[in-house]
Amino acid sequence: MVLELFLNAVVAGILLGGFYAAVALGLSITFGQLDIVNIAHPAFVIVGSYTAYIANENFGIDPILAGVLFAPVFFAAGMLIYRFYYVSFERTEQESIRGLAFFFGIMFIIEVVLIMVYGVDYRLVEAEYIGKTVHLAFFDIPVRMLVPFLMASAMTLAVYLYLSRTFIGRAILAVAQDRLALQLMGADPVKIKQLAMGIAVATAAVAGALLIVIGPVEPSVGRLYIGRVFAIVILGGMGSIGGTFSAALMIGIAESLIATFYGPSWAPAVGFTILLLTLALRPQGLFGRA
Repeated sequence: MVLELFLNAVVAGILLGGFYAAVALGLSITFGQLDIVNIAHPAFVIVGSYTAYIANENFGIDPILAGVLFAPVFFAAGMLIYRFYYVSFERTEQESIRGLAFFFGIMFIIEVVLIMVYGVDYRLVEAEYIGKTVHLAFFDIPVRMLVPFLMASAMTLAVYLYLSRTFIGRAILAVAQDRLALQLMGADPVKIKQLAMGIAVATAAVAGALLIVIGPVEPSVGRLYIGRVFAIVILGGMGSIGGTFSAALMIGIAESLIATFYGPSWAPAVGFTILLLTLALRPQGLFGRA
């Protein structure tokens, strides 16, 4: 019985880790590759959740499909946010503190607006696969966790291939390392960062759709993921997409095991503990910086 419980906890942790990877993916781009401390990233995820909720509630659209359909809107919003950030802070080299305050402001504005419009009640979505469970041997796999895991894996793979196989993707990887060399190659670093920010916020829309499939959301739930996503990005290696996915699985499994054997109240401390240990013992992360 203990072995079955352990194995089920590991499987649940893998599925949870896949979702964490989807949430951390955009931050891996902005924080890991662009050196932008986007503390508002979880708030963009919550906006994605409410967008999926609106589409599902009013039009009956599958929440994950809604996240994909609205990703271009979030992409454009991300580009506009970076343009304002660049003009106001980065161009004047004031992004270290004031830029951080800027994203804090965005986070709180998003939360307040959502509370004013939708209140603090939890919101749910409906889909055919929510509530179903796949029984495989002695494993019980909730489909509401399996579908987000598969979607998160596909999105992570797509972003990895785009960054590693295309000119713009390689420029995004290079922009934080050697700005001058990138300019000599004929690329505008500001436009490259703008595109990267758009991609990061677009992935947040999809991650938000996955979040509301897994469970109900309310405006302030994004705060629960701030420590986790930064821990994942730092543990996986700043800007490493594969490292981010692997680190997310590690934290998901660790949280699941602790919640199973010691109680769910201890699980949130895992991310912060791993973050502190990583900063103390291996600041470059397990996989090194991309």
